Amino acid sequence: MVLPVSPEAGRHLVLAAVFVCAACGLVYELELVALATYLIGDSVTQASVVLSVMVFAMGVGSLLAKRLRCRAAVGFGLLEAALALVGGLSAMVLYASFAWIGESRIALVGFSLTIGVLIGAEIPLLMSLIQRISRRDAEGTVADLFAADYVGALVGGLAFPFLLLPWLGELTGALLTGAVNAVAGGAVVLWLFRRDLTARWRTRLLMVNVLVLALLAGAAMMVDAFEAAARRAVYGSEVRVAVRTGVQEVVLTGAPSRPPDLFLGGRLKVRGHDEHRYHEALVHPAMRGPHERVLILGGGDGLAARETLRYADVRTVTVVDLDPGVIRLARSDPGLTALNDHAYDDPRVRVFTADAFSWLREHRERYDVIVSDLPDPGITASTKLYSLEFYGLARRVLADGGRLVVHAGPTSRPRTYWTVEATLRAAGFGTAAYRVRGAGTGAAGGPERFRATAGETTDRGLLIAAEGRTPHLGLGPDTPPLRSETEDTLAQDAAAAERTRLGGMAPSTLVHPRYTP
Repeated sequence: MVLPVSPEAGRHLVLAAVFVCAACGLVYELELVALATYLIGDSVTQASVVLSVMVFAMGVGSLLAKRLRCRAAVGFGLLEAALALVGGLSAMVLYASFAWIGESRIALVGFSLTIGVLIGAEIPLLMSLIQRISRRDAEGTVADLFAADYVGALVGGLAFPFLLLPWLGELTGALLTGAVNAVAGGAVVLWLFRRDLTARWRTRLLMVNVLVLALLAGAAMMVDAFEAAARRAVYGSEVRVAVRTGVQEVVLTGAPSRPPDLFLGGRLKVRGHDEHRYHEALVHPAMRGPHERVLILGGGDGLAARETLRYADVRTVTVVDLDPGVIRLARSDPGLTALNDHAYDDPRVRVFTADAFSWLREHRERYDVIVSDLPDPGITASTKLYSLEFYGLARRVLADGGRLVVHAGPTSRPRTYWTVEATLRAAGFGTAAYRVRGAGTGAAGGPERFRATAGETTDRGLLIAAEGRTPHLGLGPDTPPLRSETEDTLAQDAAAAERTRLGGMAPSTLVHPRYTP
């Protein structure tokens, strides 16, 4: 066939298209995994669903592509236009289905299947095109194609977390990827193989690609308005602050006249009007005994620190939180600083921005009280912070006679809650179990976490632990006045937690995590 360039140059141009298309395809996969993890939770499950469905669909696409090999140029042109449109819009549609319908699993599987079929059909068609340019041995051609495909996947896999996600976000990043995909596919067909097309098909493919690019450009112009509308649909109309840090999305909601609700990574972390119930129950039983040096793992909102600072004899409060954006907000937002009583302005507070596991490995200072105010153990990213190894590190920095208090997820999920308790015992701690009802934090998992109302009842399971002994669950004589906790309510909370007890639970370790989302 007659090409506008030499056969060798044409071969390299097709391989360049393979490279670009492979990079775009992997970005689509990673974007689906990232967004599904944020919207649905449990990164392991979402990654498994997306990748397994897409690999299966790629096999289906390879089989279906056999019917297009006789018209490979036209087939590839239509294929890349469809892939650019579907892949580019996938993030917006997935987010929209969650925001307005409340369910995104069906959309996730649908996009995984569709994108997988389209990606799977690429290589057979490209193989046909490159063989029409050059009649080299088939083995060498296959090797070249797969080499370009794998290198492109590497570039796409690195570009997504280090360039697209931090600079553009999921929505704009997916739209830009779709545009690049459309340009690469259209250029190969409409320029390199234009003499292989009839005039009618050249016009049709040109119009299709222009339409795809116009749709992607229009969607990109609407991203900010779309995000604002979707955020209102998810969080309500009273969004006060919405920022995306390098770790998660942080949202404050509520009218200016009342305490704010805090959402971290889409999960209700603090319900402003009654958060004191949780934080009083979390902190004050652990302060019964020595408490001059306090370590708070998590708790970047400053609310646990607020409770510890109510004791005049507390000398230092060390807060270790992964997300500097949460800490900045807790220092600066008027509603949140009023809620935490300006805890970060107290000279006794020290702040470290770090992963709690890594921080414990590197520090040897001893603490009288350790408050573990971390996300639920059922969230995959938090599993290591509820492991036997993690509690071993915590035990190493706990002073003699000290206490560790752990937020262990709701007792309504008893397998998870009592696995945390079994893991603490395996690390050498004695434990006392209790829970707090109506505590202003939200459960993880499911769209309902975004729609927590002021009247709903939540359940937070807590565990007090001490090295080598079972700690007494109660309040110390120097406990400041509390709004909700008393000795009687603690006894009732302990009895309620014990009624959910499950025996025979195995401890969770780094190599064998036992928590379920």
